[in-house]
Amino acid sequence: MDSDLIHGGALDLMRQRFKDAPAPWIDLSTGISPFPYPHTDISHAALRDLPTQAMVDSCRAAMAKAFCASQESIVLAPGSELLIRLLPRVINLKTLAVLTPSYGDHKQVWAAAGCDVIDAADPLTYADDVDAVVVCNPNNPDGRVFSPNELEAARSRLAAHGGWLIIDEAYADLEPRRSLARSGGQEGLIILRSLGKFYGLAGLRLGAALMPPSVRTVMREQLGTWPVAGPALEIGIRVYNDSDWSNEARLQLAAARRRLDAILERCGIPICGGTDLFRLIEVADAYRLWEILAQHGIYVRRFDWSRAHLRIGLPAEEQAEMRLEHALSSSM
Repeated sequence: MDSDLIHGGALDLMRQRFKDAPAPWIDLSTGISPFPYPHTDISHAALRDLPTQAMVDSCRAAMAKAFCASQESIVLAPGSELLIRLLPRVINLKTLAVLTPSYGDHKQVWAAAGCDVIDAADPLTYADDVDAVVVCNPNNPDGRVFSPNELEAARSRLAAHGGWLIIDEAYADLEPRRSLARSGGQEGLIILRSLGKFYGLAGLRLGAALMPPSVRTVMREQLGTWPVAGPALEIGIRVYNDSDWSNEARLQLAAARRRLDAILERCGIPICGGTDLFRLIEVADAYRLWEILAQHGIYVRRFDWSRAHLRIGLPAEEQAEMRLEHALSSSM
């Protein structure tokens, strides 16, 4: 599989592959906000000194406040991607159902661990029959959402036979009311959170798992003594305490998403899903459109599971929106 199919974000490879594309490139291949949190100055102490327990506790407290969750339930990590890969070392599963299509690493990691993975359009219906159910909420790439009530019902059914509901809430900051974080720490429930997407700071590598006591200690042992860098903790404390900024960011993202929708509508391209950070489109030949956009210096996300779908992130400014519309119009 081509490297650019894995997650998007491989702009260096795109430049090599499409050498004649106009610069600057517009990278719309990720679901990361193009409007990052701006207050990112860090102290010399955060760079110089080992992270203290006080910093860790302050970051967990800020997260707990932002998530409406129990601070005790939160385990910090350098991004949610590592947590996904560590889960097979923390809980022992033989069977699980995973929402499909969705973020592919969940299936990949559990299959590599020898688990029998069931691809399911409605994975919650398997709650009585498998060791775990994995969903992204909201889902990537189609934006599908599950209500807290249906998730809690599935968790209860899974926990009754020692099973687990694993919820990847990487995009939950867009719609906090849909999060199950307030239930973090309950048996049978693991929630993964990420700072990178909504706050536009993916390079900071800060995430969290909300876990019950039965597995928190094991996860912390897997992560080691200093899993999160001082600069990430310092900015994380600031980010998660800044509710005014996050409220404004939701409005800004929604407005940018509406502008993207209008561009796609004018170009006659149907939208079949998404969130306020990306749109999923369906076309007759997605690979052809992906290549045309790349020739115009615009990088969007394609998939190995579909020749008809592309995911398009939000352009950061008007000029990028105009270039995208021009490129899409030229493909018609």
